[in-house]
Amino acid sequence: MSSRLTTQSTEWIQRDKPFSFSYEGQQVTAFEGDTISSALWANGIKVLGRSFKYHRARGILTLANHDVNALMTDGIDTNIRADVWPVQADMQLTAVNTTGGVIKDRSQFIDKISPLLPVGFYYKAFHTPRRFFPFWEDKIRKAAGLGEVNFNYPRIPKPKQHAHCDVLIIGAGIAGLSAAISVAEQGLSVIIVDENAKAGGSLTYDMATDSVSQLTTLLSAVESYSKIRLITNAYAAGYYADHLVPIVETTGITKVRAKALIVASGAFEQPPVFRNNDLPGVMMGSAAQRLIYRYAVKPFDKGVVVTANDYGYRTALDLLAAGVDVLAVIDMRREGSSSPLVTELKSKQVAVHKASCVYEVIASKQKLGVSEVVICPYDELMAEADTKNKIRLKCDGVAMSAGWAPAAALLYQAGTKMRFDNTVQQFVPAELPEGVFAAGKVNGIFELDQRQLDGQRAAAEALNYLGKSVATVEVKQHQGISPSHAYPVVNHPKGKNFVDFDEDIQVKDFINAAKEGFDNIELMKRFTTVGMGPSQGKHSNMNAIRILARIRDLPVEKIGTTTARPFFHPTPIGHLGGRGFHPHRYTAIHEWHIENGGIMTAAGLWMRPSYYLPAGSQLTAQQAMQQEAMAVRTKAGMIDNSTLGKIEVYGPDAAAFLERVYTGKFAKQKVGQYRIAMLLDEAGVMVDDGLACRLAEDRFYLTTSTTNSAMVYRQLQREVQISGLSVSLANLTGVKAAMTIAGPASADILSQLTTVDLSANAFPTGSVVETKVADVECLLLRVAFVAEQAFEIHLPAAAGLYVWNQLMQAGALFGLMAYGTDAQRLLRLEMGHHLIGHDTDGLTNPFEAHAEPLIAMDKAFFTGQRSLKIIAKKPLNKTLVNFVLDSDFAGDLPNECNLVIDNGDIAGRITSIAYSPYLKRVIGIAFVPPEKRQTGSRFEIRNDAGDLIAATVIQSPTELAKSA
Repeated sequence: MSSRLTTQSTEWIQRDKPFSFSYEGQQVTAFEGDTISSALWANGIKVLGRSFKYHRARGILTLANHDVNALMTDGIDTNIRADVWPVQADMQLTAVNTTGGVIKDRSQFIDKISPLLPVGFYYKAFHTPRRFFPFWEDKIRKAAGLGEVNFNYPRIPKPKQHAHCDVLIIGAGIAGLSAAISVAEQGLSVIIVDENAKAGGSLTYDMATDSVSQLTTLLSAVESYSKIRLITNAYAAGYYADHLVPIVETTGITKVRAKALIVASGAFEQPPVFRNNDLPGVMMGSAAQRLIYRYAVKPFDKGVVVTANDYGYRTALDLLAAGVDVLAVIDMRREGSSSPLVTELKSKQVAVHKASCVYEVIASKQKLGVSEVVICPYDELMAEADTKNKIRLKCDGVAMSAGWAPAAALLYQAGTKMRFDNTVQQFVPAELPEGVFAAGKVNGIFELDQRQLDGQRAAAEALNYLGKSVATVEVKQHQGISPSHAYPVVNHPKGKNFVDFDEDIQVKDFINAAKEGFDNIELMKRFTTVGMGPSQGKHSNMNAIRILARIRDLPVEKIGTTTARPFFHPTPIGHLGGRGFHPHRYTAIHEWHIENGGIMTAAGLWMRPSYYLPAGSQLTAQQAMQQEAMAVRTKAGMIDNSTLGKIEVYGPDAAAFLERVYTGKFAKQKVGQYRIAMLLDEAGVMVDDGLACRLAEDRFYLTTSTTNSAMVYRQLQREVQISGLSVSLANLTGVKAAMTIAGPASADILSQLTTVDLSANAFPTGSVVETKVADVECLLLRVAFVAEQAFEIHLPAAAGLYVWNQLMQAGALFGLMAYGTDAQRLLRLEMGHHLIGHDTDGLTNPFEAHAEPLIAMDKAFFTGQRSLKIIAKKPLNKTLVNFVLDSDFAGDLPNECNLVIDNGDIAGRITSIAYSPYLKRVIGIAFVPPEKRQTGSRFEIRNDAGDLIAATVIQSPTELAKSA
């Protein structure tokens, strides 16, 4: 049966965009703008989940972004928050934490044996007899948690961004919007963030005043200021030093650094505590209002309102306006209310019971909803119900409002000292940190006009803090009856009067915990787990504090509060693990890559093509990479190497300087030659390698790997200062382009554009010359990293694209192809070359990588030499080898990091592996035990499926090519 109301002027749904989705196998209709919870409730579906511990049926509680008992899964994502997540067409949703479905959950029997499971039982039970403990531990661990982790969940890291502003405002209610306008009027930049889909806070659902026109005026003013950036559907996840606040959106995290911070985050409505206050149909008064005004949904057909403040009377009027038959308003306060709202309700034939309480809610069949409520007189001082004078009312819903708890997590994290204000029965800021300000309900201000003024006051204080001179704003403190009840708890001998809906914590659980000595709020939190569920105590912490204060016969302020820690709401791992602020650098040839189908990837700070898929290509990524590699082997290929680090070292001590920094010898290196230069850290670990080209007696040109260029340059700068040698450095990485042309036809292609004799005798591997290519001054090297014949060209970046195009035109008749980094990795693997940082790790020393020829231990000094002398005296634990799989291998290809197995034991790991279409074999590099380093040694690899695959150590894959 549909509970959708007629069109509301305030609704967030778009009725012209209907669609359907599935919940627990049932087709459900919805509108764009609905959350999952609102759509289900509109369709008469009231059971949205099962509770964590007892598996009790649960429905909407707050609809304020922390309804933890309404968690869903769509088969891919886990623990989708139904009251937050916009429902989408064709979603296939089921509730988490059930066995056999949410209605017929087989685990609901736990509710019947709950007396056997008192709080903390898991700390004390099942330890004896000891032999049974593993069995029970397995059962308890499987029962813990909510949704099941999907190990096949797609890896979707979201980028992190940075933003800066003068004032960051948390909360876009009346206080926050007013503060933003006041700040913008002074010409300062403002970012205002709100976790709801639309700005306005309580103005979007509390219709006691002319909220709609007031909100329209405020939003129009906000839009008129270009200095204000309003971010909705996002939340401030935490507070860090120097006003750094991460803002979490669906698209990722924005780290906002503000000069000042205004927290106008409002307050969480708190539930009174009575038996069966968790049943579907029992909800906060503000949740009922949100359903009506945001989603045009009737909360229930016939119900009561239980309140401990005047807010409940407004809720009752809103329910009446929505067509709900309100049977009674039950006011827990001894004196009730003197508000004009009482008279208005009575005129509408709504009974008002003051000094009364809901003693218990009687559950409907199978405990899936409300059938009636039991009302009793209530003694505020004793927190006891007079059960001799019961009234029973049949109904299907209860709206409740016992007061408020400040949404003060950010204030606590910032270091705010709080005090308990008895006039509003809540903790309010007593001493704020420098540059942090509070406004609105979180500051203990509840009257609407005063909240607006409080936003302006906070803005004025922030402006004066930032050096502006503005007049202060006076705000009246709360007068009259407190908006929150001092102790809205109704005892019941049968319990099930819940304080924490996340963890199924009852009043008696606190009493039992205190009896066992856990009578400190932090200890009680850990023993009972109150406030440790997904909502982090947003609806339970304040009542828990009050109950402990009553148990210990202490004022609330003596109990204190628990520690508030980030994150404010559950945050996706993909957001946290996403790439941080990362400015990209483009090579001079970048646009050519894009135009020719380059699939770009980040390499350090640079963007490089992984492979090329020109328009219309039907190849897979793997096929494209292998095609590029075959072009290098059989014809010619060219790669953009502009991202390599390029550093010039010059001065009379240039050679001596390199001798000090790198492991090899350079003093007697001839002009016109290059040598491999390996760099170690002080521990003797390999950190980078490149080429050291001698261009003159006092001038060297160094290359480094792409990702380590900045690190190597810093290390060289450091060594210049330490050594005191006469040498200067020039970082040419960004001003030089580089490219490598490789393959059998590479010399023929390049010869068309240069006068250098490129024959192997005249220009052997290891040679370097300053010359011209296509009439552009450049540095030309003959290299052998990806092919036996290859030439590396370094030239001014401004001429990079021109020379690239000239080479492409010259090579067209030879079948020249551009190749990317994926093909480059395969090609170097075919040549048997390892990559530092890929095949090595942060502990690998040169002896483990067969790099002894690059080390001159007889030099007086080089970085890492002393450590190598110590390492050389110790036996090796592992060594890198080239390997090949058997020629008839046809199973699942092992992956990098798969384990090497020897005699059933873990003996190493795969660092690189690929199928070579040129060699027609699977080749790779692996760490193996030293005794397996000899050519022909056999070992096994365990792939992801658990299969053991035989591999053979080889000297080099090039030997396979020769034998073939």
